[in-house]
This record gives sequence, structure tokens and C-alpha cells, in this order.
Amino acid sequence: MRAFERTATTRFPAAVDAVLREAGWQPGRWDIKQAEFWADTLRAHSSPAGHRHQVFPAAVEAWAEFGGLEVRPPGSGRQIAPTPFLIDPLRGLHLARTLADLGRALGTELSPLGEEADGQALLTIDAEGRVYSLDHSGDWYLGATIDQALDALITGVLPPRLSRP
Repeated sequence: MRAFERTATTRFPAAVDAVLREAGWQPGRWDIKQAEFWADTLRAHSSPAGHRHQVFPAAVEAWAEFGGLEVRPPGSGRQIAPTPFLIDPLRGLHLARTLADLGRALGTELSPLGEEADGQALLTIDAEGRVYSLDHSGDWYLGATIDQALDALITGVLPPRLSRP
């Protein structure tokens, strides 16, 4: 069996599961108290121009299960080198306008999820649970679910770039 194949006992491919467990995740992990703290902090924040964060169930659920994880993927990656990432929505606290603008362009609401590469990219999640990465070179689609996004981040899959219509 190849390392990235799923097994009957894991939710994630075996290699992804191992990296997540090393970072502190385990099946059933659920810190709703921390997720609610982040939700309250984001809701209370307003940019100087009055932009506010959106908070919705998909974001809160992702924060509750994966919040606080600092993941440092090993290896060279399938298509690109995987970068370390941190699930902490407060890393996007001061980017409410950026998220609102991208959300409008995508026709959805976005909430911060965390950061990649020690702050070089912002991870976001939309109301449907899709995950994106925003960096200096563009906006990237990481997956339709948090699970797909974590798999892509950990295994070094090249994400598609969001393009303008």
C-alpha cells in the first residue's frame, strides 16, 4: 500500500493522518470553548473603515477540531514543497476587508482559518467549508473541505490558482 492511500481505520490518508497526529490532532478532538473564543474575538473586531469578519458554522467547526495545530509536513511533496501551517483564525484578524473583497468576488463569505509559511499566506474558509490560501502571488483553492485542504497542504499538491472571470 502506498503511504497516501486511505486505510479502513483512518479518516485521512495514512501519511496525512500521521502528520496530523504528530501535531496533536486525534479523532474526536473538539475544543469548542477555544473556537467560541475565536468567534467572539472576530465578531467584536472592526477595521478602521468598519469592515467586520464573518463567522459561520463551517469555520467554527474547523477551528474546534483543528484549531491551534501547528503542522510541519515532512518530505519534498508530490508537486510542490509542503509548507508549515498553523490553524489560528486570529492570524487574519486585521484582514477583514481583504476577506470581504475576496468573498464578494467568489460569491460567498470568508473567515480566517490560519496561516501558511510563518505568515507568508493566509488560510481562509468559506461558508460551505471550502478552503483557500491567499499570498503575495495570488489566491489559491485548497479543497472543497477542510480534510481535502489539509491533505493538499501536508502532501504538497499544487493548488489551482483562482482566476478572474
